[in-house]
Amino acid sequence: MSNINPAEHSHGIDLESALDFLNTLHPGHGRTDDQHQTDEHLERPTDAAMWFLEHDLVHPDAGIRLGDTDLARIRRVRSALREVVDSVVENRTPDADAVYLVNAVLEQRRPTRLELDGTALRIGHRHAETPVDDALALIAEAIVEELATGRPERLRVCANDRCRWAFFDSSPTGRRRWCDMRSCGNQAKAARHRARLREAEHGPDHAHEVRPN
Repeated sequence: MSNINPAEHSHGIDLESALDFLNTLHPGHGRTDDQHQTDEHLERPTDAAMWFLEHDLVHPDAGIRLGDTDLARIRRVRSALREVVDSVVENRTPDADAVYLVNAVLEQRRPTRLELDGTALRIGHRHAETPVDDALALIAEAIVEELATGRPERLRVCANDRCRWAFFDSSPTGRRRWCDMRSCGNQAKAARHRARLREAEHGPDHAHEVRPN
């Protein structure tokens, strides 16, 4: 219908970006053993505000200002969403508190609505009460929508225990295990190679001393 217009503004986030939000805290993406550390990319409220702005989750002219309380909530929601994704990947029941928090976040977002714009019909929406609630709800929606109508069996967590990067497996075979073959994948291949050499040299009793990532 030619008299249906989109909303004047719309915000959204794709699944890859939503998973990147989870990866703003991770145990060292692509790091070697001696570099191992926990990376927190949302160290300050301004870091979270910038992340939301860069992903078009808040209006640039809204003057978003976050405090320590906001940052704490953002991190709690991130942990809850990560627990949900991890539970799907690991085929287990998620923590009930995490599910409750994600549902509470989703409920903050107002549903799509019809609006009259003169003689045209426009598809619009209402924002949540605060920019933080709005941004978090949009991130949660992207992940929950994949669980509901997408291919949740393609959600992955990097098999490198020192990485644990969350990602969506878009490979043709659907058997991708590593976030990146150039980093974690190669580290695992190298570890397996060292284990084979050790076994050949010392016998199978010593092979378990080298554990691939």
